[in-house]
Amino acid sequence: MRDKIETKLLALMLILLAFSSFKCSKGGDDDPDKPPVTTKSDVDFYLTTANGNTLIKKQNLKLNFAGTTNSYPVLRVDSAQQFQEIDGFGFSLTGGSAIVLNQLPQAERTKILRELFSDDSLALRVSYLRISIGASDLDPAPFSYNDLPAGETDTDLTKFSLDPDRTNLIPILKEILAINPAVRIMGSPWSPPTWMKTNNSTIGGSLKREYFPVYARYFVKYIQGMQEEGISIDAITVQNEPLHPGNNPSLLMEAADQRDFVKGYLGPAFEAAGIKTRIIVYDHNCDRPDYPLTILNDAEAKKYVDGSAFHLYGGDISALSTVHEAHPDRNLYFTEQWTGKNESFSSNFMWHTQQVLIGSLRNWARVVLEWNLANDTSFGPHTDGGCTECKGALTIGTAITRNPSYYIIGQISQWVPPGSRRIQSDILPNLTSVAFVTPQGRKVLLVLNTSDASQSFNIEYKGKRVVALLQAQAAGTFIW
Repeated sequence: MRDKIETKLLALMLILLAFSSFKCSKGGDDDPDKPPVTTKSDVDFYLTTANGNTLIKKQNLKLNFAGTTNSYPVLRVDSAQQFQEIDGFGFSLTGGSAIVLNQLPQAERTKILRELFSDDSLALRVSYLRISIGASDLDPAPFSYNDLPAGETDTDLTKFSLDPDRTNLIPILKEILAINPAVRIMGSPWSPPTWMKTNNSTIGGSLKREYFPVYARYFVKYIQGMQEEGISIDAITVQNEPLHPGNNPSLLMEAADQRDFVKGYLGPAFEAAGIKTRIIVYDHNCDRPDYPLTILNDAEAKKYVDGSAFHLYGGDISALSTVHEAHPDRNLYFTEQWTGKNESFSSNFMWHTQQVLIGSLRNWARVVLEWNLANDTSFGPHTDGGCTECKGALTIGTAITRNPSYYIIGQISQWVPPGSRRIQSDILPNLTSVAFVTPQGRKVLLVLNTSDASQSFNIEYKGKRVVALLQAQAAGTFIW
């Protein structure tokens, strides 16, 4: 019996040995002449679909550059053609945003702030913030840093104080800067103190010319005061939406007045105080490029001006290029666009990605900011007369909801750090794009498929191609 078992085992071993030899002769897994199987992809691909089913999700695909030949359209990327440097992507941290964030328990607040601002692997890596100098309309009530009883003035600014922002905004900024000290901050005023204005109201009115020098020193004291708190102000805009005096707070500041204020008072005040904070003009819609041009065309004003800022509630995004072509030695910024409470995720994501994100970047913007980082479930806080429908990147209630602008900014902010440069990329039918090279030499390509059908196309870089497929109404970020 034992002999029979041993004979059967020997026969089985011979069969296995023969099979192994046959496999090797056919180029099996152990064939030294066969190229090793690899799962490495040359290109990482992150997808967001406008239907919300996929949100900044890495796709498990092998995308490798090769000498591919096919009939798909070709989207060429050329890093030899370089354009503007990027300062950052982010949001406006309004006073209301700071309030709702500050109401979170410390552990939960730290977690969401790290998700937004840290260098963690899944973080958005937000690199730029806009804050209001005094109140915006997304504070519970209007205020300045020098509010006085009716009839009083303070031309020496002895009563100037940042105290209104010490409860919420300044502490939240300090927490953010502790997470990422490199985050840059832009300040924008909605209104000067009412005693400096022609109508003594937070709404509308103009800055009295007699107070031009006082208001210039108000900016200086603000920047110096924030610096004392450990908060460096990278840039200021002279006035938020200077042609919209109906908001609360607000100020009407015509182009000639802003030109004279910058030329005769604000610029010299910064120079005298040794302030390096950049001065940015306009900060309003794309329908009036003549406004910043009025200022930049004045050589004495221009020498103090770093660039111009735009919103897109009116006009065409190409207005940024109109200003760039007239003054290519000055910078462009996109500083605000809100998503609305009654607007769909799909419409917000598609329009903002095409117009605000890709559109402004292809028209020379160094910064792209969405409006309002956070709000409560009632779309507040806001002033009486302020925006009642502005939807933050986050809605903070019993849970935290991530809204369209979170994903609009997140589709690019994670991979394009400050110091990156925009490079040449093609625009194809139904496929618009913008591309960058990072300080580390990585290439980042954002493509938006505006059609109702999936689109296959080639990404070509340095003569090699990789075939990509992008779903209908979707954005893809490709990194290599």
